[in-house]
Amino acid sequence: MVNLGYNCLLISFVVSAYAAVVSLIGQITAERRFLASGKNAVLSVFILNTLASAGLVYAFLTNNFQIEYVASYSSRHLPLFYKISAFWAGQAGSLLFWEWLLSFFSAIVVLTNKRVRNDYLKDEFIPYVYSILMFLSMFFLSVLVFTSNPFTKLSFLPPDGRGLNPLLRNIGMVFHPPTLFLGYVGCAIPFAFFLAILFTGEELDDSQKVSWFNQVRLWTLFSWFFLGIGNLLGAIWAYVELGWGGYWAWDPVENASFMPWLLSTAFLHSLMMQEKKEMFKVWNYVLIVLTFIFTIFGTFIVRSGVLQSVHAFAKSPLLGAFFLGFIILTLVFSLLLALLRKNLFRSGGQIESFVSREASFLLTNLIFIATTFAILWGTIFPLITQAFSKQQVTVGAGFFNQVNLPIFLVLLLVTGLCPLLAWGKTSLKGILNNFLLPFVLALLGGGLLFLLRVRSLYSLISFFLSIFALVSIIQEFLRAVLRGNFLSLFWTNRRRYGALIIHLGVVSLFIGIAGSAFNSVKEVTLRKGESVEVKNYTFKYEDFARNDSPLAHINRTVLGVYKNGKKISTLTPEKNYDRSYEQWFAEVAVHTNFKEDIYAILGGADPDGAMAGFKIQVNPLVLWVWLGGIIITLGTVIVFAWSLTSLVISTVFGVIISIGIIIIIGAIL
Repeated sequence: MVNLGYNCLLISFVVSAYAAVVSLIGQITAERRFLASGKNAVLSVFILNTLASAGLVYAFLTNNFQIEYVASYSSRHLPLFYKISAFWAGQAGSLLFWEWLLSFFSAIVVLTNKRVRNDYLKDEFIPYVYSILMFLSMFFLSVLVFTSNPFTKLSFLPPDGRGLNPLLRNIGMVFHPPTLFLGYVGCAIPFAFFLAILFTGEELDDSQKVSWFNQVRLWTLFSWFFLGIGNLLGAIWAYVELGWGGYWAWDPVENASFMPWLLSTAFLHSLMMQEKKEMFKVWNYVLIVLTFIFTIFGTFIVRSGVLQSVHAFAKSPLLGAFFLGFIILTLVFSLLLALLRKNLFRSGGQIESFVSREASFLLTNLIFIATTFAILWGTIFPLITQAFSKQQVTVGAGFFNQVNLPIFLVLLLVTGLCPLLAWGKTSLKGILNNFLLPFVLALLGGGLLFLLRVRSLYSLISFFLSIFALVSIIQEFLRAVLRGNFLSLFWTNRRRYGALIIHLGVVSLFIGIAGSAFNSVKEVTLRKGESVEVKNYTFKYEDFARNDSPLAHINRTVLGVYKNGKKISTLTPEKNYDRSYEQWFAEVAVHTNFKEDIYAILGGADPDGAMAGFKIQVNPLVLWVWLGGIIITLGTVIVFAWSLTSLVISTVFGVIISIGIIIIIGAIL
């Protein structure tokens, strides 16, 4: 199985190179046999990568600890679903998963673009897409084959593996990494479509434009959605597992996954302008190239070891050099191609007024780009400082909050303004009709919060703008209802109303984030039976239990939570020691509702539990952050339904089916 897996990767590398070259030749020479051969080669790469992935899954399921990767991330006692998730727990396996997804998405592009006109593809840019995707596949396969082979053997057979790091033994490990990978890899598809247009050197006809826009928009929306949900799942994981009391720490790897989401958000807005108004063509090219580059940059940060992060893998300078060289090569190639095809970037329209929806889209782009590069600067500043001064410098969360908070407030304002603005130019009457109610209600809401003794300026502004945006969005739905036949109107304008629902989710996120300004935190040491007051709650240390096993020491405490003399919850925070990794890790306890979270972390305890140290927090409105993710998911599903093609069906169901196939083949082998 070990040899089979590696040989599949090696053959896949050769076949991907063949597919890249023969697709290019087929398009240039208009030879149908070359085009057909290129398509078949793309499908073959997917099959070969599936066999290699199935081989690694099989090694995990059969406890083949002679494979170094399996011995490092699995063990005999590890539960089945953690053994499957160990596939992407380390460097080599996650890169193989990335390559498998890339080949799978490439196969979907092939299967959804079979239309032929005479002896030629109807969409003549598609063979260039195949070629670009296969060149990308060659890069990842070269990394797997030459620098990070997941099938490397140990010189001995250990009796058991080390198992997963205790911080990775969480349900988040099953969903967070693959969700992010779906977003990362999906960004390669619209990138390939943009480069393909430049390769043709000609304007598309109307039917080709429709096909191109539909595929680019769907793939971008797909990638954007999974990047966003992946980040949110990571935040939930950090909140319930890492035990530091929050859900976002501006860690370099968190930033690396957040930046492509910001850029893809800007690109989705900007792409609409190109589709409707023939505007922002240069913007769109720059944005999609940067989005793709930043997905690779995130991988570079995680695997090179150039920056310290709780998420990063072991330092690998050679692998880091591979990715850095690939980033530079992609940037240079994209720039040169754009200069050679600058005639394709002519704009078909212009912004007529600053008080228009077009202007709000431009402002949105500027906001997202400013945020991205502010985060980028804070992320790489320690690296730059160390290179020139040989001193290690860290940039804390305070910097990112201070820089980005004003930008986010402007973004929240634009979220409320955009639905109220007209295309072309908004009249004074339109401004008064649209803005009066949201502004008045936001002013009343802000005044009420001030009377309730909310004195933080940023919090007041944030809640004011959240109310403004919330009312402006609801106002648009109410107008549709008042026009009659709401369901019919909603169904025929699913893109618009789905986007408004997504904006509601964004407002919910902002409300939850604004609540973090009112967190109450107290660190205490309690004897059994003692109590402490935090905000309006009483926390009583009621019990302690210790359980020793060959795998871990488990220290569990029991905290009773009381309010007005009545017990409302029982929290059981733990502090455990993992023997295989020789490290302590916390299991936090959380009681949540729409108003606030009651959050407890065990710092340590006496051997008999007579005395224990706790960090206790009351975190307002955290649930609104998670609720925002649910609302965004709902809105995205509605937008997808606007153009539910075989692409979406193949993607959603194909991912599930193909993962199932890998598991089944792995089990059979």
